[in-house]
Amino acid sequence: MIRRDAVLLGLTALFASATSGFALDRALTPQEQQLILDISTYNSAIRTMVGRFLQIDTEGTRIEGTFYLERPNKIRFRYNPPSHEEIVSNGKGFYVLDRAEKTYYAYPQDSIPLRQFLGDQIDFNKTNVIDVVSSDSYLTITITDETVAGTVEVSLAFDIATKDLAQWSLVQPNGQELTFSLYDVEKGVAIPPAFFGIDATYESVKTPS
Repeated sequence: MIRRDAVLLGLTALFASATSGFALDRALTPQEQQLILDISTYNSAIRTMVGRFLQIDTEGTRIEGTFYLERPNKIRFRYNPPSHEEIVSNGKGFYVLDRAEKTYYAYPQDSIPLRQFLGDQIDFNKTNVIDVVSSDSYLTITITDETVAGTVEVSLAFDIATKDLAQWSLVQPNGQELTFSLYDVEKGVAIPPAFFGIDATYESVKTPS
């Protein structure tokens, strides 16, 4: 079973564009500043991506799925069975679908703004970055975001050699953690517009409060 609130908080934190700037307790080195700029520029240039993801929660529950991304403002996460949920942003709204029940919850696009990775330009200066850690292989940027459920913290790990997003980890206000790893990613792939649509046979249900 997918924790709908956890996933939504994760996507909100990952993609949201907060108004505050860097909130680090140290100055970034020139090398870090340049690497962050290079990562932002590289990922901004990627117009489409498809691939697979692995989600692991605090209890060690693992579930895989497929994602489709198209800039600007479109993404679809499809979870493999036994889950029957999908998460879709089509630029006009944000939806959580249940394939078994043929229902969906609808959220206003501006209430869960997928700007950080779905917009035309990525700019970490417009997010609340609280930490930057680099190793030989990865640069990890940690961001906080204020949501209706409390403060969410997400750490994004980028491969230094390729500049690709490899993984992100989400810490929810209750301390629960979700980790998403990406693999088999292809870029520049043509994605049919229908992949970001909502099946006309699905019924809208009231969004949980």
